[in-house]
Parts: sequence; structure tokens; C-alpha cells
Amino acid sequence: MSDLKQAWMSLESHWKIQPKDARITGDRSYGFLRWTLSSPLRFLLRVKISGIKNVPKSGPTILAANHLSHVDPLVVILASRRKTHYLAKDGHFKNFALASFMRATGQIETNRETGGAEALSSAAVVLHAKRALGIFPEGTRSKKEKPPYLLPGKTGIARLSASNPDTPVVPIGLVGTRDFMTPGKHKFPRLWKRVEVSYGEPVTWWAWLENNSDPVTLQKLGKKEEHEIKKSLAELYRKFTDDFMQMIKNQGAP
Repeated sequence: MSDLKQAWMSLESHWKIQPKDARITGDRSYGFLRWTLSSPLRFLLRVKISGIKNVPKSGPTILAANHLSHVDPLVVILASRRKTHYLAKDGHFKNFALASFMRATGQIETNRETGGAEALSSAAVVLHAKRALGIFPEGTRSKKEKPPYLLPGKTGIARLSASNPDTPVVPIGLVGTRDFMTPGKHKFPRLWKRVEVSYGEPVTWWAWLENNSDPVTLQKLGKKEEHEIKKSLAELYRKFTDDFMQMIKNQGAP
């Protein structure tokens, strides 16, 4: 293990996110739906996919995209060719039909009122199970009416990456999903509209940390008071998030 990794691991008690005591549902039903519906839906939705080679075929992976429309999770799931699990607000589980679909596809119920720590703990379940986690770093759908639509990222993506430093985080640029189905305007998708999904090269926390810190700095950090450590880690998380949002922008996110 390199000096940098050793120094980072010595801070584990300050950055480790423990997975929630929960399980992922819907393996069989999700697999069946992907096998029967993925190809027809990709054709029907007129999805143009580029950079798919950047999505690992197995192992824990974070798929992070910009967020323009309600259809964004479905587009990422269809395009990525992997079982992808999203955190979904508990409101989606109150309607029986929608709740059945959410559970059948292994989406994870979360309650926003319990705070970000609870959501991150739920997300860690997916990565601990060596699955693909879908995430929108902006934290919510962009409601801007004119471009640029991209919002500043929330640092949850950095915290997940830091807690799973070997896990590749793939930047995804979604283009056209707002026109395909505009929230509050279109009740049904406009199937003739082109949707583009662009995958960039993945980054891991280790690779990013090598260019943004060093063993001596991290070793010194470990000797500081708790509040100083939290402040320094928060600054690292903010920097990672800002860098990653630029990566998403580079993938064509409007």
C-alpha cells in the first residue's frame, strides 16, 4: 500500500460510511424486465449512446449524471446495460402500482426528512453489494428554464467516493431528456425526440486524491482536533464535487 493510501486509511473513522441494515430487492424481476424490455425501449426512445466502454461490466460502480427530467433514471438504466439502483424518495412508494415497480427494479426507499447521512448509508448498501449505484450529484432535478441547466453538485458523491476509494465513478452527460418529457408540461414522453447519453472516463477517489493531496498533509491532518479534521475533509469533498461536475459538463450536460 502506498504512503498516500496508508495516510488516508488512517483517517477511516472520519470518512467511513456504514451500509444501512437493508437488502436489495427485485433481483429476479429486475433481471427479467431488463432482458425483455431493454432493447425495445432503447430503440423506441431513440437513445444515442457514446462511451459505453467506460461503464464497468461488474463490481461496485457509481453512475453519476445531470438531472433534467423524471425519465433520467430510466434512461441511465437502459443505456448502461447494468442493473442500476437509485435512491428514491418515499413518496414513490405510496402508490401501489408505482411502489411495486420500484421494488421490482430494486430501487431503494429513502426519507429526505431523516437527513443526508441516512441516504448515504442506504447508498452504501448498493456499493457494498458490488452493484451499480445511480446518483444525481445535483441532489434534485434542475428547474432552470434556460441553459445552463447544470446546478452545483452536492458533496454526497464525494463522500461516497471517499468511503469507497476503489470504486469507479462514471460521469454521464444527459442531453435531450428535458425536451423528451418536460416535468409539469408533458404527461407523456415525446418519443420522436432524440436523447443522448455520454459516458466519460471513470475516476476513483485514489486517482483524484493523488493529484489533490499528499501523505504528509494527510498525516498531519490526523493529528488535529476533530473539528479541524471535519473542516479539511469538507474542503476535499467540495473540491472533488466541483471537479466532477466539470467532468459531467464536459460530457455535454447542458
